[in-house]
Amino acid sequence: MPQGKSSGGIDRPARRVGRPTTTVLTRSLIAEAALRLLDESGADGFTMSRLAQALRVRPSALYNHVDGKEDVIAGVRELISDRIDVSAFATEPWDEAMLHWAYSYRVAFATHPPTIALLATLPVRGARRTMRMYDTVVAAMVRAGWPEEEVLPTIVAVESFILGSALDAVAPGDMFDPAGEEASIPAFASAYAARAAAIGDAPPADGAFAVGLHAILDGLRARFGEITAGR
Repeated sequence: MPQGKSSGGIDRPARRVGRPTTTVLTRSLIAEAALRLLDESGADGFTMSRLAQALRVRPSALYNHVDGKEDVIAGVRELISDRIDVSAFATEPWDEAMLHWAYSYRVAFATHPPTIALLATLPVRGARRTMRMYDTVVAAMVRAGWPEEEVLPTIVAVESFILGSALDAVAPGDMFDPAGEEASIPAFASAYAARAAAIGDAPPADGAFAVGLHAILDGLRARFGEITAGR
């Protein structure tokens, strides 16, 4: 049978062999490529032109799937927030759930450090899945008895600590090493040595995060006790 002919004798185009030469775009694919570009180039190196180049398409092709750079960033935010575990808010007391949430939140952002400063200063507008993540947290805290007007300030306060800790997680472990200056700063040098002896090979940032998070939760429990006692 001649190539390109069916058994009925109807001409059909010959099937092309190999991978397609153009990328089949979706909003999700664009967001994933944007996250990789942010990891490689940082926020300053992120542009729609470079994103299109990474996807091997013309910049105009992106706008068939996203409204612009802000919409792409919203998609990146969704990818990050998808990795933040909120399941404990359905089964655990608010403070235990927040503990689990905080640890997964820190890992999600520490895995992609360039997104921290970028997403911390942009509105969540357009990131629907992220807003649903927040909705889960808010609803659980209100059910637990937190006054509605205090819920968002409380979440933001915890988030501020988590994001700073996410940056600390990717910082060099010897940032506070006083090597060579021990004689002039004896208290600092002694504290550094004591910490090193206490944690061994564990990352210093992990211990600092645990200390800070438990201190914050202790304070929030005390605040919540005052609120419920006042009622």
